[in-house]
Amino acid sequence: MTRPQILDDAQRAFVAETRRAILATTAPDNRPRLVPVCFVLHPHDDAMGRPIVYTPLDEKPKQGVDPRGLARVRDLLVLPQVTLVVDRWDEDWSRLGWIRLYGTGELLEPEPREVEEHAAAVAALRAKYPQYEQHGLDGRPVIRIAVDRVVSWGDTNP
Repeated sequence: MTRPQILDDAQRAFVAETRRAILATTAPDNRPRLVPVCFVLHPHDDAMGRPIVYTPLDEKPKQGVDPRGLARVRDLLVLPQVTLVVDRWDEDWSRLGWIRLYGTGELLEPEPREVEEHAAAVAALRAKYPQYEQHGLDGRPVIRIAVDRVVSWGDTNP
């Protein structure tokens, strides 16, 4: 028996083509913590049929130097459930649309057991965002999100 796809083809294209999303984690006081992020959707689902999204801990200015000390990282290490909202704004309101991706986040490190997936994630991020050619992503962790559920609204055709 085949599992139903979590993202249909139109949703997959919408997510893949969108340039920015909002990542939500849960802070220690149970409030949502929201941060705009760059991201890339892996072209294939994982072995469990879940879409995979990568978002970097890049070199844009942050409050601290160590990316592992970022609040969103601390949040997901305690409670790995995350939500990613990918949306499109348009003055033509018939074109408004969003997809909310629910999943589990984890740090993907450039270490031996994860080095191949990490390198592929960095290459995909650099292909989507040329600005990352100037960032040292190779030595920094990436957040890997395994998506297990989606909700969408509006026009999510690419």
